[in-house]
Order: sequence, then C-alpha cells, then structure tokens
Amino acid sequence: MSILEVNHLKKIYTTRFSGNQVQALSNLSFSVEEGEYVAIMGESGSGKTTLLNILAALDKPTGGEVLLNGKNIVEINEKEISAFRRENLGFVFQDFNLLDNFSLKDNILLPLVLSGVRYPEMEKRLHPITKRLGIEELLEKYPYEVSGGQKQRTAVARALISRPQLVLADEPTGALDSKAADELLQLFNAVNQEGQTILMVTHSTKAASHAKRVLFIKDGEVFHQLYRGNMNNEELYAKISDTLTMLTTGGEQNE
Repeated sequence: MSILEVNHLKKIYTTRFSGNQVQALSNLSFSVEEGEYVAIMGESGSGKTTLLNILAALDKPTGGEVLLNGKNIVEINEKEISAFRRENLGFVFQDFNLLDNFSLKDNILLPLVLSGVRYPEMEKRLHPITKRLGIEELLEKYPYEVSGGQKQRTAVARALISRPQLVLADEPTGALDSKAADELLQLFNAVNQEGQTILMVTHSTKAASHAKRVLFIKDGEVFHQLYRGNMNNEELYAKISDTLTMLTTGGEQNE
C-alpha cells in the first residue's frame, strides 16, 4: 500500500529582482510504500531540497499533488498545516534543530506538548524510545552538553515520539563524524525494520546504501532508481556510485 504518492509535481520560482522563472521541479512522480526506506539523491540544484520542503508542507508546488495516506497535503489550509505536520510527519535535520534552552527531554516531548497530549501518555512514550536510542541517562542535559551523535539521537527520538506516518530526514549524517554516522544509520535500519517509513535526502553514498530503494533526481525529474533486492550495503554502494557517475556525465535516463 502506498503511504505517499507524488503526482506530476511542478515548482517554478520567480526570481525577486530579475523576474526570471526557474523550474525546480518538472512533472515529478513517484510513490513510497508503507514501511519502505527510500533515499533521494541528486546534484545540487536538482530539486531535492524543493521536493523535501513540499513533502514537509513547508512550501506549495506550482502544480501536481502530494497524497499522504490519500490526503492531498497541497490543499491543507494554513490554519491546519502545523497540526497536520505534527501529527503525521517526523523530521530529522542535518543541524539537529534542537532548542538550546530546553533539556533533551523537553526537546523530545515538544511535539506532544504542542499537540496537547497528557503528561502520563508522554512519559509512557518517552522511556522506551530514549532507552532504545541510548540517551535515557542524558534526558536532563542540554544540547550544548552532549555530542553531535547524541544530539541527532535526540532529534530521532523527537521525530518518532509522535508516531508519524512518515519520517523525513534531511542529510541526517551530514554533521556527524563517521562513528556517529554509522550508529545513526544502523538505528534507522532498526527503526525501519519495525515498520517505520523513512524518506531520506542525502548526498552521502554510504547513507543511501542503507536504504531499500534509491531515487535519483535530475533537472527536477526522476532520472533513475535502484532497488536493494538481495544486494548487501557494499553492492548497493557500488551501484549508487555507478549511477551518480552516469548522472553527472549525462548518461541516458533509465527509470
């Protein structure tokens, strides 16, 4: 069953000073099945960030639709969009986006506070997640007191605690050292195996090699896609590298 359907998505920006039009997305279509782990790759300027902003309901397309469990998020009005985001989407960002004046515990619980969830239910959800992520002993600390890897685990806990339909990850390993990045990718694999649907935008071939499917975006369209199938991470890594070479050297489109 498709949890996310992107149909004929277009986005045209008009530059502020010259009035020139720039097409960031052109007739982009794909779907994501419930429980999938999909990575999106492409060169800078390929439309990845624009796509992520539209999927996150932070921007609206010029044309097309985005269906999350059948609901067209493009048509949700401004009054309802924040609540929809909190209740249906989880976010993991490269720069963590934690509030420095909040403890890790308060950062994690913030989506539930904003949704009006009662405190006993918050506590019930908090401890299994933080124990699983290895940050249970750090909850009273503040973001500036912990490592980058611990900050990102906190961000993952915040993304998961609202039990979202879809987790959107934007370069989640970008600010981490190699050890912390490996730990985060293993964590994503484990969370996905438990049924969480993940869509990750990344420049990292290593990060993408952990996904079940890799979509390559070029000039605002799907250029190619790879399915893991029976490949291990090393084999998928090699396939991704070959596709990126084809993408940058102008190889033929192959969907």
